[in-house]
Amino acid sequence: MVRSKRVAYLVMEDRGDFVTDYSLSFAPIRSLGWEPQPVVWRSRPDWNAFDAVYICAPWDYPRHADEFCRVLSDIDRSSAVLLNELSIVSWNLEKTYLRDIEAHGDDIVPSLWYDDFAPEDVPAFFSQHNVDKVVIKPTIGGSAMDTFVLSNPVPVEMLRSLVKTFSGRKFVVQPFVENIRDEGEFSLFFFNGEYSHAIQKTPAAGDFRVQEEHGAHVQAVMPSDGLRDVAEQVFSHLRPQPVYGRGDWVRGPDGRYLLMELELIEPSLYLRTDSAAAARFAAAFDQRFKELACK
Repeated sequence: MVRSKRVAYLVMEDRGDFVTDYSLSFAPIRSLGWEPQPVVWRSRPDWNAFDAVYICAPWDYPRHADEFCRVLSDIDRSSAVLLNELSIVSWNLEKTYLRDIEAHGDDIVPSLWYDDFAPEDVPAFFSQHNVDKVVIKPTIGGSAMDTFVLSNPVPVEMLRSLVKTFSGRKFVVQPFVENIRDEGEFSLFFFNGEYSHAIQKTPAAGDFRVQEEHGAHVQAVMPSDGLRDVAEQVFSHLRPQPVYGRGDWVRGPDGRYLLMELELIEPSLYLRTDSAAAARFAAAFDQRFKELACK
């Protein structure tokens, strides 16, 4: 009898309000000879006991980024195949990867980068973007954690909060894209570089956050040809090509699709929004494992 290959799905210990649907991939991946097992990423098992490790839903890692990187390095040194691969995960860890995306000629939400917070820099947040409203967020983060929308002028109380949150911490400042309130954000998913499916995420009334735990509405969509072309161009530049990835785009004031985030570490894949998505993910995962295991 042929032994099933074991794959650890890295998850967090307490899911809280997060919505997950990774279990939809269990049946299709089992049909390809795998036995999936959710494993809390901080539990430190013997990674050699697994054939592969999928960075699935360890969504608390931004508050433990150094520890998370050490765990991924431990996995990479083991006999297990880490997917996505460590090199592209490390590149994607900080939002400064957007500089590389822009260098390829792809459109991103305009971004200013800072290594530390100083109140005297705040007026430039607005003047350099030529707007009266901006978003400030850490370069390592997720689920809108420590993300603020600022209007000019910034009240003294808010400045105190920003000092507390961002002193000694790298962050990015972007113009607030008004379309996100009404049209929301478009997420396109790719497996081994091939387009799979897409969703539209619209924030709750009066909010700007597009995560379900913050009340956003999610629906499956067919992306316009223009948006799909933009997304395919971005993913074509990635090396190594990720097994799974999600790009989040918003329409700018001039109609161009601007990349907000490229999620290559532990994106929610919204498998429930497309009946064939789980099977496509499983096939891509199995294919890449076979390629890397033979090296």
